[in-house]
Amino acid sequence: MSYDYFGKKILILGMGLTGISCLNFFLKKGIKPKIIDESKHPINLIKIPKKIKYSLGNLEHQWILESDLIIISPGISSFRPILIKARLLGIEIISDIELFAREVSFPIIAITGTNGKTTVATMITKIAKESGYKASLGGNIGFPVLKMLDKKTDLYIIELSSFQLENTFTLKSKIAVILNISEDHINRYPQGFQQYKKTKTSIYNQAEICIVNSNDKLNHLVFNDNKKWISFGTSKSDYYISRKNHETILVYKSKKILNTNEILLSGYHNYNNILVSIAISDAMQFPRNHVINTLKNFSNLPHRCQIIKSKKGIVWINDSKSTNVNSTKVALNSIKKTGKIRLLLGGDSKSANFNILKIYFENLNIKIYCFGKDGIKLSKICKKKSIYVENLKKAMILISKQVEPGDTVLLSPGCSSLDQFSNFEERGNLFIKLIKEIT
Repeated sequence: MSYDYFGKKILILGMGLTGISCLNFFLKKGIKPKIIDESKHPINLIKIPKKIKYSLGNLEHQWILESDLIIISPGISSFRPILIKARLLGIEIISDIELFAREVSFPIIAITGTNGKTTVATMITKIAKESGYKASLGGNIGFPVLKMLDKKTDLYIIELSSFQLENTFTLKSKIAVILNISEDHINRYPQGFQQYKKTKTSIYNQAEICIVNSNDKLNHLVFNDNKKWISFGTSKSDYYISRKNHETILVYKSKKILNTNEILLSGYHNYNNILVSIAISDAMQFPRNHVINTLKNFSNLPHRCQIIKSKKGIVWINDSKSTNVNSTKVALNSIKKTGKIRLLLGGDSKSANFNILKIYFENLNIKIYCFGKDGIKLSKICKKKSIYVENLKKAMILISKQVEPGDTVLLSPGCSSLDQFSNFEERGNLFIKLIKEIT
């Protein structure tokens, strides 16, 4: 179905990567939207053509209430009073994903989840290419979906955040997957965790094949007959992880698929990511030999439990992509060494409940260096093992004086980086730079 945008008053909110991709999408159609950014000096201002009207420094603008269609960037909350008012006036508010969904004719694999999205989306893209597809990867991963419309493609793999799903209504994916759901971004949802959960599960609404984590209590889902449902996670699922005789094996309906000894990745969370990738690949009917070969040789992506250095018995691990409490828990579980864990924790906690880590901290040989906006608050979870340090650099200087052979230094902040960095990559890159200086 082709949508006609001519003659409509169109407004784009946000001048980040998403906003600019939306602007270019309309300009190619010969349509001139208006655009607003909250920053007074957005870095992409130079990319705005002279003929485009823009406003800076404040979102509360009359243009919002005069529009027919608003495209909202994921960084802007859908629950702003002025946007609620606009909806009540009948103004359509959508995401760039919704614009994309209206244009595409090739199959889509849509992937969301609190953790592991980028890893699984990258695995699937590699497998699809090995299987002969011209696959394109985009979305929350940092490559806007609308830019994929310009590529020669026969399969789209899109990583989706809950923020993108909030304003997406007609996404008809061939396969939709939720990897896991745990507390994250609760500060963005007025009704808390249940609202976040409901937003995530909207990915299944118009999907053909739905892949579901049996460990997530998604009781409100209706497992109806007009969709195909595939499960993973527990031993009662279609796909699961079996531990027998000191071996960890990936299984499909009692049949062995892969022994984890044969793969480069380690840690239960990674085995789960591989398991889901196999489930998606089987649903797509990718040749199993291409699937297994790709997964055996897949190594950790940057900033995701990435070992930066192992020297003098000290291991330095960069898990800067850890932006929620559950990802820190996963990282702590993946450490096998017997020495002290020196954990760098901190940033903007997004109102999440970090007390779930208390029992972990109490049972581990650990020292916690809490930094950033919520560092003081985080240091109170386990006072006797924690210290507050203003920022990452000061924490690393302190660690360099205290670290001993056998220790693991783990940057797994569990928080958003935006209080002190422009993104998690910048935070991880500073950590890597500091390691080089220290060692």
